[in-house]
Amino acid sequence: MLDKLKNLKDTVTNTMNQAAFDPSRFDDPLAMSIQWTPIKGGGSSFRTHKFYEDGANQVGFKATLGAKLFSGLFMVVGIAVAVGISWGQIQDGVPINSFELLFPVLFGIIFFGSGYFMFRSLGKPIVFDKMAGYYWKGWKKPDRYKGDQKVEGSIRLDDIHALQIVSEYIRGDKKNYYSYELNLVLKSGDRFNVVDHGSRNRLIEDSNKLSSFLGVPVWNAA
Repeated sequence: MLDKLKNLKDTVTNTMNQAAFDPSRFDDPLAMSIQWTPIKGGGSSFRTHKFYEDGANQVGFKATLGAKLFSGLFMVVGIAVAVGISWGQIQDGVPINSFELLFPVLFGIIFFGSGYFMFRSLGKPIVFDKMAGYYWKGWKKPDRYKGDQKVEGSIRLDDIHALQIVSEYIRGDKKNYYSYELNLVLKSGDRFNVVDHGSRNRLIEDSNKLSSFLGVPVWNAA
């Protein structure tokens, strides 16, 4: 019951924050018609991605060192638990096929798997490429000469109308925080998430750089 009340309070807080924001400031009819709530629920309390430039025709986002270390810690803990505790129990004469030995192995595998999944997710390429004419988030690069064969997670740069920044209040296990989300707003009014992390100032700074690269405005509601 208490958790439900906390979740309701967070929802009300986010709704009030969005209600206090007036998109008419951007003087754009599309800004008035789109949603100003987060696309993705949740987020991190620290900066997970940073902006990069690769020549004049390609920019994007890549995982920060802190994010990589955070996910790597899960994998290290998983290996340490699975190997360390299991080896100690074997040395103490615990049978290899016993549940007492199986439990730390399964626990370690879960921790390692969580860390690996996080590492892979953070390491997924996020690219804006003028030569290809596309934005994409994923391992497969779109081919500009095969416009009828759209790669999942890709968007034509010409379809991007604006960049949107929104915030979300999140109640964590140990502390509460805001996470900030950068989204693409297409000419059609559709929105697509790019990154989502806890550093407001860095996200705004990175969004301004991306804005200059794409030649579209930043609509900041954070």
